[in-house]
Amino acid sequence: MVHHEQFKTMAQRARIKVASIDIDKINQICSDIREIVEKTGIDLRGPIPLPTKKLKVTTRKSPSGEGKATWERYEMRVHKRLIDMGADERTLRLVMRVPIPEGLNIEIEMVDV
Repeated sequence: MVHHEQFKTMAQRARIKVASIDIDKINQICSDIREIVEKTGIDLRGPIPLPTKKLKVTTRKSPSGEGKATWERYEMRVHKRLIDMGADERTLRLVMRVPIPEGLNIEIEMVDV
């Protein structure tokens, strides 16, 4: 007879969401996580690219409002990746020790499969 709690832990996965405006930082973290997971031998899905959020701001060039109506357009792109992996305690501990560069947002959540 298998206890309900033991069955739950076997079916859990760790979902890692990574977001940043710098694509190189995201790719570096994803490759670090992939190396750790390959060394421990746990199944991995990802990194799955999620849609890039484009934040746009349009402002007038002239501060006074006089003169030609010229506009400045600024854009900030937020890149996102999703990584699904088996919820092994040792692997998660190693993943949490990875140095995170500034400007990178990481969320780790446990998901029942």
